[in-house]
Amino acid sequence: MAAAEPARRRRPEDDDGAPDAQTSRPRRKAPARRAPAPARSGVTGAAAAMRLAAGQLAQLLGRTPESVSSLRPTEEGWEAQVEVVELERIPDTTSVLASYRVSMDEDGELISYERTRRYSRGMIDRPA
Repeated sequence: MAAAEPARRRRPEDDDGAPDAQTSRPRRKAPARRAPAPARSGVTGAAAAMRLAAGQLAQLLGRTPESVSSLRPTEEGWEAQVEVVELERIPDTTSVLASYRVSMDEDGELISYERTRRYSRGMIDRPA
């Protein structure tokens, strides 16, 4: 049985497309890179919109948001549902939370907020 040949290392390819001197095969060109997208005004993504919604609501309420439970783009900008602990209790399952609807313009500035629901942490939503 013949011994297996060691694998040959590949050399980095040039982008000029000239034939390789050792194999006389044309080298592949590197894929063209896309130009960066033109800068646009406004919030550039959902993650940034979530951070802005939670941060601005925290400044207004003086409480740290627990989570952002929903986020959706609108014609005017973004709308988010932000959960906030309003009253901490022991045990933690009895703490009172509130859900706020937060509306932001396309630049991420808070336009309005509204408390839509209050509930205890241990409460489970049941279908109607």
